Amino acid sequence: MTGVPPTPSGTSAASSSGLPAAANSSTSTPQRCANKCGQPASKLECPKCQALGISGQFFCGQKCFAANYPKHVKAMHKPPPKVEVKYDYPEGAKDAFDRLYEYTGNLRAVMPLEEVPKREVPEHIPRPDYANNVQGRSFSEEIAMLNERQGRVLNAEEIESMRKVCKLGREVLDIAGAAIKPGMTTLDIDRIVHEETIKRDAYPSPLGYRLFPRSVCTSVNEVICHGIPDARPLEDGDIINLDVSLYYGGFHSDLNATYPVGPSVSQQNLDLIACSRECLDEAIRICKPGTQFQDVGRVIEEVATARGFSTNKTFVGHGVNQLFHAPAPNVPHYAGSRASGTMRVGQTFTIEPMICVGSARDTHWPDNWTAVTRDGKASAQFEETLLITPTGVEVLTAAPGWTLPEKKLVATQNGGQAKKAKR
Repeated sequence: MTGVPPTPSGTSAASSSGLPAAANSSTSTPQRCANKCGQPASKLECPKCQALGISGQFFCGQKCFAANYPKHVKAMHKPPPKVEVKYDYPEGAKDAFDRLYEYTGNLRAVMPLEEVPKREVPEHIPRPDYANNVQGRSFSEEIAMLNERQGRVLNAEEIESMRKVCKLGREVLDIAGAAIKPGMTTLDIDRIVHEETIKRDAYPSPLGYRLFPRSVCTSVNEVICHGIPDARPLEDGDIINLDVSLYYGGFHSDLNATYPVGPSVSQQNLDLIACSRECLDEAIRICKPGTQFQDVGRVIEEVATARGFSTNKTFVGHGVNQLFHAPAPNVPHYAGSRASGTMRVGQTFTIEPMICVGSARDTHWPDNWTAVTRDGKASAQFEETLLITPTGVEVLTAAPGWTLPEKKLVATQNGGQAKKAKR
């Protein structure tokens, strides 16, 4: 703890002598000050130790307590030991990190003892450049990082190619999402996505990208994004995000959605899912030529905060076209970013807010892909690929029949209803 220490229990804010007034304590007082200054202890007890159930922390006076507080915190205010979460690994599986990693939440990485080989893509299906690189590097993306600062503007033919691949991506996501049920593994979902992708003569964009090993990202519970499919059976009460991307006709689509698993999902997590979709919808609402990309994050954070959630600041939306992750535009999902640029007709990009129950700060599993919340609480996400048109925006990956819902109202502090206002 930094800053001003709390006042010990049984003290007043001040006294005529400048020292705190003594107060009775229900516990016995040691003979000497806990700071080992050699002075007799008074009845002034550290309130934090009292709350933690640490007995015997009495001090000779407020001045001694304050002067030695940082040292006292380091010695005595240790966090309680983390409760070990018991997980029964399914037969034929083990912990992917050999139980050497301290997970932030209850989710575990479950590796099958018998390795699942990389899924094959038929030779006749065209591949993005990184699929044939031993390091999974996209040289076309690396070149674009040097030469493309404003983002690509697509012509009519290129836009039509984007419409085709985005339609295919939506089909695959909806099929995979409909299959979700307790007991199936995320490797089962990976198989469905892979097979449905190649049925459409498309390539699963995640496969091999920077050495990502599977054909879809599956992010369960506290996983923010980039979860790797594994052998853990889904449980009733989980939530799961499926992030599907296809490469077809020289272009990529990118979209995702979060789903409840079974009927026992908590109301808090159902609200989280609804909020993450609302954040995306409200961001889509402001998209049109001339809108600043930094305004997207302001709208998202306003919605998330109003619903009692937080938005991750590490991962951003991105340009998507002939490149899986184009260098521009970058689309942060939080207020106050320094994102540059305005939306231009013919640009295609994603918005994909990651909304969290607790802290939005993230860390990574040792696989260097799986991003999780540091507090182990749930995260949810939705993503669409968008096209800026002369009159506004087209959601290229929209579900059949989808339209932008009516803008919701949120409760004001005085209990009334009002539209969300700009800060």
